Amino acid sequence: MIFLVMTYIFNMKIFGFIVNKSEKRFVNRTCNIILGCTFLAILLFSLFSPVSLAVSAKPYSAIYNGLKSSNKVSLMINVYWGEQYIDDMLTTLKENDVKTTFFVGGSWVAKNNELMLKILNDGHEIGNHGYFHKDHAKLSATQNKDEIFMTQRLVESVCAYKTNLFAPPSGSFSQTTLAVADSLGYKTIMWSKDTIDWRDKDENLIYNRATNNVVGGDLILIHPTEKTAQCLDKIIKTLKKNNLEITTVSNVLGI
Repeated sequence: MIFLVMTYIFNMKIFGFIVNKSEKRFVNRTCNIILGCTFLAILLFSLFSPVSLAVSAKPYSAIYNGLKSSNKVSLMINVYWGEQYIDDMLTTLKENDVKTTFFVGGSWVAKNNELMLKILNDGHEIGNHGYFHKDHAKLSATQNKDEIFMTQRLVESVCAYKTNLFAPPSGSFSQTTLAVADSLGYKTIMWSKDTIDWRDKDENLIYNRATNNVVGGDLILIHPTEKTAQCLDKIIKTLKKNNLEITTVSNVLGI
């Protein structure tokens, strides 16, 4: 439409269709307005386009562990379900004087406000786990941003807590995910030890995966499952016996 109007005006100028000064002033003003609007549209597109959000020369990477020279490890707990086991896990953590990091999904927080507050009031760190447990590697920049930011705002509204660590659901992410998370002030967190407790409902298997060959800097992924809750005390005691300090993800990373 803008192109057609500009073509009409330029034809008027070129072929002498402008008959008086008043008409000439109108044409000039119209040209200036159209050019200004075109420039503004291009500027806004550049600033707010999903593509411009994700494209950057800066290299991005996820974090899989902290310093191996330290003795700090974390039992990072990803939460989208399993609320029936969280109270028992919180009790075990408190009895062993352990603070850790819960990465919460927005859709879970929306249904479990009181439990969210209880986790925070027990002194644990809160991380962001996206809103609907989507495959972030397949999401656009805007979709990645929506998943992370909606969860952030919901957590803030429930307990006035600002999250700055993001654990992508199922460990799936792309360079776009990393760039968007960084633009929102987040570090993208993965893990170095995976109990796979969501799949394997075997207490001994979960315990072994959480404790075998664990070294300083390890991030040990668990979920609020029945079997994990049952062996959590044993996991904690074994890690401590091996002179490892169990703490939050931020403390393991030294941030």
